[in-house]
Amino acid sequence: MNKAPATPKNSRRRHDREIFALAVPAFGALVAEPLFVMVDSAVVGHLGTPQLAGLGIAAALLMTAVSVFVFLAYATTAAVARRVGAGDLPAAIRQGMDGIWLALLLGAAVVAVVMPIAPWLVDVFGASDTAAPYAITYLRISVLGIPAMLVVLAATGVLRGLQDTRTPLYVAIGGFTANAILNVTLVYGAGLGIAGSAWGTVIAQAAMAAAYLFVVIRGAQQHGASLRPDAAGIRASARAGVPLLIRTLSLRAVLMIATAVAARLGDVDIAAHQIVLSLWSLTAFALDAIAIAGQAIIGRYLGANDEKGAREACRRMVEWGIGCGIALGVLIVLARPLFIPLFTSDPSVEDALLPALLVVAVSQPIAGVVFVLDGVLMGAGDGRYLAWAMLVTLAIFAPAALLVPTLGGGLTALWWAMTLMMAVRLITLWVRTRSGRWIITGATR
Repeated sequence: MNKAPATPKNSRRRHDREIFALAVPAFGALVAEPLFVMVDSAVVGHLGTPQLAGLGIAAALLMTAVSVFVFLAYATTAAVARRVGAGDLPAAIRQGMDGIWLALLLGAAVVAVVMPIAPWLVDVFGASDTAAPYAITYLRISVLGIPAMLVVLAATGVLRGLQDTRTPLYVAIGGFTANAILNVTLVYGAGLGIAGSAWGTVIAQAAMAAAYLFVVIRGAQQHGASLRPDAAGIRASARAGVPLLIRTLSLRAVLMIATAVAARLGDVDIAAHQIVLSLWSLTAFALDAIAIAGQAIIGRYLGANDEKGAREACRRMVEWGIGCGIALGVLIVLARPLFIPLFTSDPSVEDALLPALLVVAVSQPIAGVVFVLDGVLMGAGDGRYLAWAMLVTLAIFAPAALLVPTLGGGLTALWWAMTLMMAVRLITLWVRTRSGRWIITGATR
């Protein structure tokens, strides 16, 4: 029987199936990650306010450290996907192992640095005398799980590059469940207090890393890929990660500046800002899931020397980004009477919150395209451009945000500055995508 002709409609359906199959499990895995901190907070919160305050400080430090190394997932996804597209699975898995070895080295370095300076870090974050001992205890124990957390990032990138986002979802669910059980058992059953919560998280993270390593090692054995560390491969993984590290640090700087400006606006505005930022971060998970699909799909097409397929996939994912952005914007507007009472009952906070939420809702279609194009260029291995684009964005956003307290406008003006930031990212990413200079085919970039 002859195959159906490759019509635009058939092409869109094929891309839709691929995007859906990769994005939905990726979204589930992304949502599972912050639930670790939520479980710890719920369990430790019943020990007392100083313990919860200490956990909050230590968790903020740990999440900052881990977010800095998210390039381990992004760079590994793109590199592995290219080799998958080229039909060289042994090379794809070897590339993934280089990323995992790099994760172990970086994790060991973080432990060596953070362990002795934990009290100083806690003090810098302004911990009170009552909360500081708990923060130091939690930080010193939990940092032992950093190598496992970084291995999870790199191994997640390997599986995404292999076009598998289901396994990371299953591992995330298992890790979340184990973390919840261990926390309750060690904190209350064993009477270890906040130390029990930290050990529960470390054990759950180690189990997740072990599950990933089992899957990757089994794949390596099946395809005859070497598991030994390769110095040249590890250096190549590090070089590919540096531009993405710069991009991530620039984005973190944007969020820190926004929070600092909101704090200068007063207690009401900073309280409302935290609520808006939480919602903005939640919508980012949905859009980032499409970006993850983009990394895997684009890398595979370029590795297979299929320039046309890469362009078509990019175009379709942009359409997905716009559609999801519109849907999220409408959802924010319609659901605001439901979720605002969950966060605050203060009328003054609500008054500051509502107009800022509307700004976030309006900007969602922009965010949808930004996340997608970010994923496309990451999948293409265009990290150097992404780094420069984010630095330019930071240079434009910083003065605009810092002028908000002087010019007035309050929190709403600050979130218009955040929208300006996303618009600048949209322009820089769109220009690059339209130029076609990101399209470099072959097993390596």
